[in-house]
Amino acid sequence: MRSDQLHRRQFITLLGGAAAVWPLAARAQQAAMPVIGFLSSLASRDLNLVVPPFHEGLNSAGFVEGRNIGVEYRWAEGDYQRLPTLSADLVHRKVVVIAAISGTPAVLAAKAATTTIPIVFAIGGDPVAPGLVPNLSRPGGNVTGVSFYSALVVTKRLDLAREMIGKGSTIGMLVNPDNPPSVAEGKAVQDAGAAFGQPVEIFHAGTQRQLDEAFATIVQQRIGALLVSPDPFFLNERAKLVVLTARHALPTIFGDREQVEAGNLMSYGASRRDAYRQAGSYAGRIVRGEKPAELPVMLPTKFDLVINLKTAKSLRIDIPGTVLARADEVIE
Repeated sequence: MRSDQLHRRQFITLLGGAAAVWPLAARAQQAAMPVIGFLSSLASRDLNLVVPPFHEGLNSAGFVEGRNIGVEYRWAEGDYQRLPTLSADLVHRKVVVIAAISGTPAVLAAKAATTTIPIVFAIGGDPVAPGLVPNLSRPGGNVTGVSFYSALVVTKRLDLAREMIGKGSTIGMLVNPDNPPSVAEGKAVQDAGAAFGQPVEIFHAGTQRQLDEAFATIVQQRIGALLVSPDPFFLNERAKLVVLTARHALPTIFGDREQVEAGNLMSYGASRRDAYRQAGSYAGRIVRGEKPAELPVMLPTKFDLVINLKTAKSLRIDIPGTVLARADEVIE
């Protein structure tokens, strides 16, 4: 056999061996990668709302999904009854951190599933009242995270609703009975209304059928304006809420700007995207070795009033000048 033929055959043999080894090396690298469990009360169709800012936070901590970190995604699709099973599955897969994103029920399910795996939350409710953490500055245990809740926000939304209606009208509040912070927010709004002599009626909905039934009652009772708790279920159903509120030209105030971007009237609250970004950063820092017990719960510092003036005009709802003047953003 000629020398060049021998060298060619040896090269092909070596190349074939390397081709067989490379996938094994890639699989070994992937297997050695730490994996974060991502648990959300939201629907998978909302991943563009949640995942990009979460990735930004991970990136700031030095992690890129698929390169040096893996992520297992679990979506409850707005059905909170699925959360315990999804949490147990993530624990079974031995993830290094559980990021419980959007909704206190997701955090409660994760907390019930493990006392050892670190949990990072991003929620719109008070994390102390339902027992997620005992203290905001030093949460202790295996749970910490970000909340875009403030008791002040509840009163501000009520003030906006009062400016939208005439004296003597009743304000409605839509809450999810399956989410403890949503129920607590409804109670807080009623208490704040009572201090002003403002009647506030609470309506419960945790399913599409209950949402339809709640609106039938709202219309029957001639509610003047409606507040909607920033609950993941209501965020999932934002398109349906656009239809329901438009059908009855009902002035409605939300906690999430995403509701207004979808075509609803008005929102006042902190940024979900900022909360998801901060949660991603915390998750990355914990993977790097920081302890959740020593990471303080992050609270919002900025709240925005967003008004969809196009919706107001189409529904012939007059936005008082005093409200428009305070808007941080007007969609026209």
